Amino acid sequence: MSDLENLLNLNGETFPMDNGYWVKFEVWRVEVSKSVPHGIRYSLTLHDKHNHRVIGYDNAHSFSSKKKYGAKKETYDHIHKQMDIMPYEFESASQLLEDFWKSAEYYMENNR
Repeated sequence: MSDLENLLNLNGETFPMDNGYWVKFEVWRVEVSKSVPHGIRYSLTLHDKHNHRVIGYDNAHSFSSKKKYGAKKETYDHIHKQMDIMPYEFESASQLLEDFWKSAEYYMENNR
């Protein structure tokens, strides 16, 4: 099974984590376009015990990066870290999962 198929198979899954955190995956195929060149819509989120999203990787809406992130570029792939939004460079399904889990684990370790 390909990395993309593995990611797509996570659609609709939720996983309880330590200390009341939980993770939710939403992933589905869409037509390849300029805004979604990899052909998937995704939302990978970490929520706290109060059900607030604290980390989110998604491409649900467009996002124009600000100058502090380098050249201004409109992208749909981005990261939510609490109230901050920053661009995300989608490389592959497996890299997306790895990056998300690293962010989630770091957040949970540092916000006990």
